[in-house]
Amino acid sequence: MMGHSTSPHPLHGGEPQVQRRGALALAQAFVQTLAKSRETTLFVVLLIIVGGTGLARPEFLNLQNLRDVLLNVSIVSLLTAGMTIVILMRHIDLSVGSTVGISAYAVGSLYVAFPHMPVIVALAAGLGIGVVAGSINALLVAVGRVPSLVATLSTLYIFRGADYAWVHGGQINATSLPDAFSRLATGTVLGVPVLALIALVLLAALSVYLKQFRPGREYYAIGSNPEAARLAGIHVERRVAMGFVISGAIAGLAGALWLARFGTVDASTAKGIELQVVAAAVVGSVAITGGVGTILGATLGALVLGVISIALVVLHVSPFWEQAIQGALIVAAIAADTLLARSVAKRMMRKRAHGQAGV
Repeated sequence: MMGHSTSPHPLHGGEPQVQRRGALALAQAFVQTLAKSRETTLFVVLLIIVGGTGLARPEFLNLQNLRDVLLNVSIVSLLTAGMTIVILMRHIDLSVGSTVGISAYAVGSLYVAFPHMPVIVALAAGLGIGVVAGSINALLVAVGRVPSLVATLSTLYIFRGADYAWVHGGQINATSLPDAFSRLATGTVLGVPVLALIALVLLAALSVYLKQFRPGREYYAIGSNPEAARLAGIHVERRVAMGFVISGAIAGLAGALWLARFGTVDASTAKGIELQVVAAAVVGSVAITGGVGTILGATLGALVLGVISIALVVLHVSPFWEQAIQGALIVAAIAADTLLARSVAKRMMRKRAHGQAGV
C-alpha cells in the first residue's frame, strides 16, 4: 500500500519538470545552432531587409541601388576586415578613419604633382602610408603597452590634425585624377564593379590567412587566452604589432580606393567611419571580447548596415535613425554573445560535474 500510494507523485509532479527540461534543452539547442551559424542568421536578416524594403518600395530593387551598395560596402568591408584582426586579439583600432583620410589626400596630391603616375603606384603609395600609420599604433600598443583604446584614439586625432594642417582648407577634385584611376570605381567586369572585385579578392585572401595559416590562427589563440598563448610559445607582442600594421595597411589602401570612388577629398574625408566599421564588425559576429569572429561574418555585417542605409533613403526615413539602428544592432549582438558565453560556461560546468561524479 505504501509503495502504491507514492506512485502518483512522481508521475504527476515529474511531468512539468520533464516539460521544463525539454523546453530548456530545445532553447539550448537553438542557441547552439545560432552560435554555429551566425553568418546564416545575418544572411537571413539581410534577405528580410531587402525583401521588406522591396515590397514597400519596388524601385529599391534595381541595378543602380545594387551597384551603389557594392561600391559603398566594398570600402567599409575592407576596413571591417582589418578591424576584425585587431578585435580578435581583444584590441581596437579607432584610427582607421583618419588613416583613410590622410591616405586619400596624399594619393590625390601625388596625382596633382605626377598626373601620369601608374595606378599600381598610387595604390602602393596608399598602402605604404597605411603601413606607417599602423606601425605607429603597433609601437604604442605592443611595445609601449598603451591600451589600444587610448593609443588609437590619440592617433585618430593626431592623424586627423596632421591632415587638417596639410590640407589647410584645400581639396583634391576628380578632374585631377586620370581616367585609369577613376575606372577602379566606374569600371565593371561582367556587370560587377571593379572596386567590388578588388575587395572580394582581398577579403578572400584575409579569410584564408586567418583560417589556414598559423599566424592567422594565433590571433584567435591570443584573443581566447593571452597568457595561455604566451605559454604555448606564441610571440604575443609581435603578433599584436602585426595585427595593427595589417589594419593600418588596409586602411591606407582603402584611402586610395576612397579617392577613386568619390573623386573629391578634403581634410574631413572618412570622418567618423571608424564607428561604422566597429559596428559592422560587432554586428557581423566578431566578439568584442576577442577570440571569435570571421571575415565572412564581418563582411555580412558591413553589408547589412550598408543595405539599411540605402533602404532608409528609399523609404524616406530620417538619416538620424541609421545611427539608432546601428546602436540597437550592436546591443543585440553583444547581448547574444553574452548569452552564448554563459550558455557555453554552464554546459562546461555540467560536463565537469558529471565527470567528477563518474570518478
